[in-house]
Amino acid sequence: MLLSTLSFAFMNAIVKYLTTYPTLQIVFFRALGSLLISFSYLKVMGIPQWGNQKKLLFYRGLMGVISMILFFWGVHYISVGSAVTLRYVSPIFAGVLAVMYLNEKIKPLQWFFFLMAFLGVYLIKNFDSSNSNFGVLLVLLAAFFSAIVYILISKIGKGDHPVVVVHYFMLIATLVGGVGCLFFWESPNFYDLLLFLSLGFFGFFGQLFMTKAFQNAEAHMVAPFKYVEVIFTLLFGVFVLFETYSFYHLLGTFLVVFSLVLNVLYKSRLNKKATENR
Repeated sequence: MLLSTLSFAFMNAIVKYLTTYPTLQIVFFRALGSLLISFSYLKVMGIPQWGNQKKLLFYRGLMGVISMILFFWGVHYISVGSAVTLRYVSPIFAGVLAVMYLNEKIKPLQWFFFLMAFLGVYLIKNFDSSNSNFGVLLVLLAAFFSAIVYILISKIGKGDHPVVVVHYFMLIATLVGGVGCLFFWESPNFYDLLLFLSLGFFGFFGQLFMTKAFQNAEAHMVAPFKYVEVIFTLLFGVFVLFETYSFYHLLGTFLVVFSLVLNVLYKSRLNKKATENR
């Protein structure tokens, strides 16, 4: 999981560095590299690339692309540390959506954790050095669409191979980004081109390492470590991108991450009790 978070942190830092380029151009290169890897994997393993649940796979890919565009767009306006932290409130939106569409229940203590997270969001919004409410709104919308992705993935379940799910996502993102490049394009220099090409590499292996982590260990043991991505990204922001973070901004980041980790641990405890009582 730490390799996954480090891969995603590298990708986040590169995206922030490349924000002088159009958002859809960044989306195109991010998706293209991963698409080539996923396509090669499916071919070598003899796995049908179109999957079994085509409609659900398409909707999952479409929602993922919308989330990606909004997130990359938001990174143009706010610090990368703020963007990554705010994107992680998606489990809160997913919890609310699960109540509405999957008939799940949220315990009172979980609502407290959610309120703690939104207090953190409030501090980040007000103390981010960019002072961009628009950027915050874009990333929160990205988190909302990520929550829809979580719901769709739960619907897909084990009916399709994980790489097929990623493949659909990257295929749709490549098509949308490619069309966007026809209208919004800025020719990169050689160094930036290398960075563009690396986006797909770090993104794919971030997904791969995360999947393997969840496959080889219990979810409640692994899930809290994914929030280390925030720490790695903040470090890249400070020491590579020379971003600044105030005390209250860091306090907000802590509240968001801490509340979400507590929610993961609490849910795992509830699930364990439910299993024992069967």
